[in-house]
Amino acid sequence: MTNAPLFTGSAAAIITPFTRDTVDYPALGRLLTFQLESGTDAIVVCGTTGEAATMSYIERMRTIEYTVRHVDGRVPVIAGTGSNNTENALTLSRDAASAGVDGVLVVTPYYNKATQAGLTAHYRTIADKLDLPMILYDVPSRTGVTVAPETYLTLSKHPNIVGVKEASGSFAQIQKTRELCGDSFAIWSGNDEDTAAVCMLGGSGVISVAANVLPREMHELTEACRRNDYAEAGRLQLKLRRLIEVLFCEVNPIPVKTAMYLMGYCEEILRLPLYKMSHEHREVLEKTLKEYGVAVFGGAAL
Repeated sequence: MTNAPLFTGSAAAIITPFTRDTVDYPALGRLLTFQLESGTDAIVVCGTTGEAATMSYIERMRTIEYTVRHVDGRVPVIAGTGSNNTENALTLSRDAASAGVDGVLVVTPYYNKATQAGLTAHYRTIADKLDLPMILYDVPSRTGVTVAPETYLTLSKHPNIVGVKEASGSFAQIQKTRELCGDSFAIWSGNDEDTAAVCMLGGSGVISVAANVLPREMHELTEACRRNDYAEAGRLQLKLRRLIEVLFCEVNPIPVKTAMYLMGYCEEILRLPLYKMSHEHREVLEKTLKEYGVAVFGGAAL
C-alpha cells in the first residue's frame, strides 16, 4: 500500500441521527443522499460529530455498515474507530474494515495521555494488524495530548498510515510536519475555519463539521485550493466564517445537530451528556442559517 491521500477535498463528518431508542437509519439515509448530491468528496461516520462515544458497539457497526451500503462506492467512507484502549481501537478498526470502509480515522488515546513513544506504539499496533489506510486524528482540546511532528515522521513510514486530521490549530506544527514528512503524508484540516490555510501549506482538504449544513460550499472551497486559486479560497473561507463560528458556539455536535433538525433532516435528539442547545444560541443559529439561504423548517422531515 502506498502512502497517498485517501481523498482530497471536503469530507463531511456526518452526524448520527437518533430516535429515542436507537439510530434513525431513514434519516441517516436522507443525510447521506444530501451529501452525495451536493458533491461531498468523502464521508466520515461515527466520529466525534457522530456522537460515537455514546453509541454501543452494535450501533456503531450497524451505522458503519449502513453508510457503506448507502454510499455504494461513490465516495470513500471512513469510519471513526479510535479509543483510549488500543485493543478496542484495533477491534473497531478490524470490524469496520470487514464492513467495507475505505479507511479508518483513529483519534489519539484520550484521558490516558500517552507519551510520544506510547502514541507510536499505539498506532503501530493497530496499523500492523490492519490492511487498510489509517488517518491519525490529533485534537488536543478534547484528548489532552498532541502528536509531535517527529512522531508523525516516524509513523508516516508505516505503509498503512496515510495522514492526519490535524485539529491542533497550530500552524507551526503543521508546517514542521509538512517539512519533515513531505507530500506522501497527507494533512487534512480538522478545523473548518483553518481549511484554506492548511491547504495552502500543502494540505489535502478538510474533515468538516460545516459540510453537514453546506456540503457544496465546503467542496467548492477545497476545489479552489486544489486549483491553487487561493484568492478565491480566501474569499470563500471568509464567506463561511460566520456560520462556522455559530456551529461551534456550543460543544460540537450540539449546534450542527440542531441545524440539521431545523433543516428537516432528523429529530433533535442528542445523547447525554450532550444536551439541547440554549434558547439564546438556538435563535442565533436559526437566524444565521437563514442568512446563508438555508431553508429552515423547524422540524424533522416526514
